[in-house]
Amino acid sequence: MEAWRLPLSSSIRGKLISAGYTSLSSISSVSSSDLARDANITEDEAFEILKLVNQSSGSSSCNGSGSLINGAKNAWDMLHEEESLPRITTSCSDLDNILGGGISCRDVTEIGGVPGIGKTQIGIQLSVNVQIPREFGGLGGKAIYIDTEGSFMVERALQIAEACVEDMEEYTGYMHKHFKANQVQMKPKDILDNIFYFRVCSYTEQIALVNHLDKFISENKDVKVVIVDSITFHFRQDFDDLVQRTRVLSEMALKFMKLAKKFSLAVVLLNQVTTKYTEGSFQLALALGDSWSHSCTNRVILYWNGDERYAYIDKSPSLPSASASYTVTSRGLRNSSSSSKRVKMM
Repeated sequence: MEAWRLPLSSSIRGKLISAGYTSLSSISSVSSSDLARDANITEDEAFEILKLVNQSSGSSSCNGSGSLINGAKNAWDMLHEEESLPRITTSCSDLDNILGGGISCRDVTEIGGVPGIGKTQIGIQLSVNVQIPREFGGLGGKAIYIDTEGSFMVERALQIAEACVEDMEEYTGYMHKHFKANQVQMKPKDILDNIFYFRVCSYTEQIALVNHLDKFISENKDVKVVIVDSITFHFRQDFDDLVQRTRVLSEMALKFMKLAKKFSLAVVLLNQVTTKYTEGSFQLALALGDSWSHSCTNRVILYWNGDERYAYIDKSPSLPSASASYTVTSRGLRNSSSSSKRVKMM
């Protein structure tokens, strides 16, 4: 049974799902205090929810409706779960639109492109935006940033964090004139405090860290995005045995998928490009080969169209192929001033 079926108010159900508690098993495994903290509800409300979960679980086992194999779902429940999944805004509404509202939680999204196209900028932007409080339409979460190339710039993260706080304050000022508004409590320092940064210098360190993430996220339940910048670097430098590389990468991809589902968070893997010989000519393609292309739920390719940056939805089970322009400013990602678009990639 899914959490949205519980006899609760829509606001409480929304808070549970936003906090990653989409099933009864995920709720029953925590204490009332942890549930209250994660879902931003009172301890009394959390206690009543746990009572309902225990009653529902007991009735399912008594009437024999439980599945012999755990994990069975029906398509109707899956549809409601998909529609209620939280998303992380990119701060570029055109890009959010083709992504269905932003980067989806519970999915692994690969974003790749040529050097200088803005991959790291997107990674830093997401690590900031995931922290936008729920009252401002965000997730109120924290970020894990895994840096394999040494490209993370804390000064740039501070710039984007300051712009994010300013945007919330501007929104609050507008709302005060028309409606009741929430005060902005978050400061740029708070945003930097909530980015867990890991620098890995070899593929063995990368594998060890990925293996440790389950435990780390269990201890830091507010984590809502894991960013790897880039997934490619050490596996292009250090591996001569391509068969072993494919196997190791497949195992890593599977672990990322399990993390995304288990903790209802977004995994964003930044990727580099390489040249590929196709139909008599060399063309740009994302690195790590064809087998890796099946390892992610969504694949977004970034490319130049003249002086404009574009993002193209190359692969997704739920999103149509589409492109959108974006620009990188001193305040972070924003809509491009140009209105010309094309779907052709690279």
